Amino acid sequence: MTQRHQNSRHQTRVLAGLALAASAALALTACSGAAGTAAGGAGGDGATGAASGAGATTASSAQPRIAATYDGGVLVLDATTLETVADIELAGFNRVNPAGDGRHVLVSTEEGFQVLDTGAWTADGESAESVHYTAEPELTDLVFEAPTPGHVVRHGDKTVLFSDGTGDTTVFDTADLLDVSSTGELPATETISSPEAHHGVSIELEDGTLLTTIGDSESRVGVRALDADGEETARSEECPSVHGEGTTADEVAVFGCSDGVLLYDDGAFTKIAAADEYGRTGNAYVTDSSPVMLGDYNSDPDSEGYELTQLTAVDTAAATSQVLDLPDGVAYTWKGVGRTAADDALVLGTDGALHVLDVATGSFGASYPVIEAWEGPAEWQDSHPSLSVVGDTAYVTDPASGSIHAVDVATGEVTATGDLGVAANEIAVVTG
Repeated sequence: MTQRHQNSRHQTRVLAGLALAASAALALTACSGAAGTAAGGAGGDGATGAASGAGATTASSAQPRIAATYDGGVLVLDATTLETVADIELAGFNRVNPAGDGRHVLVSTEEGFQVLDTGAWTADGESAESVHYTAEPELTDLVFEAPTPGHVVRHGDKTVLFSDGTGDTTVFDTADLLDVSSTGELPATETISSPEAHHGVSIELEDGTLLTTIGDSESRVGVRALDADGEETARSEECPSVHGEGTTADEVAVFGCSDGVLLYDDGAFTKIAAADEYGRTGNAYVTDSSPVMLGDYNSDPDSEGYELTQLTAVDTAAATSQVLDLPDGVAYTWKGVGRTAADDALVLGTDGALHVLDVATGSFGASYPVIEAWEGPAEWQDSHPSLSVVGDTAYVTDPASGSIHAVDVATGEVTATGDLGVAANEIAVVTG
């Protein structure tokens, strides 16, 4: 039986330089992000960087911000103006994921998942209009320890971390992370061990069921379900090279395989075979309100590079799937797909345009030019254009010009452009 146990609170302290002015009488609230993942494996020396650039932001309403990694550090941007608020030095290849609380970002470093406070605040309470919060972005010294930190998943009111180096899953209440500014401690966590360390992913459903991958250092084969007591209630080993996850409408969970996808619904697993003998899906792009999962799709096991020209659309309610072709001459990478608030999708093509996909019909419609044409990376870690869709805005990075653009999802209009001065790699958007 797998034991699920509680970790004691960490006793590390927030950096002395983190300046926060907040009224204790008012509670902080923040919007949780949609469920999502980031592929594991990040380098970095874990050193705490000093923030520079614009000073603290004072506001009485939500202040969305963006964390953008580059070779040598992390930028924090105002998500509305795209101006740089802070430039934090951090060596190595680092990855970023929203923590889900609307304020913090988890940075994958050598030590684990390090907490970046973006300084985004939401004022709340009857007198919110008269109360102003001030916070300067800071990479804290708080770390969820994880040798070779991997996927970060946000679902419901939980944030779930997977350590590729140990196979351990760490779960905490997302909202509790907002307390770190006042307590100087990480929130209470629960740790669930895997039989073998592997590049994996876990998600906790709202009924407490933990879905976690099965594998070892040589291979990954499937997913198992554990109840709140750690008892295994279901398992499937029909998902070779399992990677990536998502939850769709009615909380149907889906995992990518090298020969299709694996669904978990109502206590049981269902395998949906790919249209091709080899049909790999490694990333799931989902919304909580749509039954359709979009996944990246590769039908050529001998393909080189990271450009793809097809997507898979999986109807999790009907347990069916179909392969969708991108417009002629257009390719994309795993960093170039985002779902909209209307449950459609945007695909950032190598032609530099955002292509609108009607998920209900599987048809591509309008295309919105944003950046110059580009080529896919030689290695997946190499900086190349990426897309993040939050609410009514799509954020597109252009490493070639050292810029980032905000695009109105409905019209394709570029509403703001930021000059970063560096080639951005990954971005994570917090909502405030």
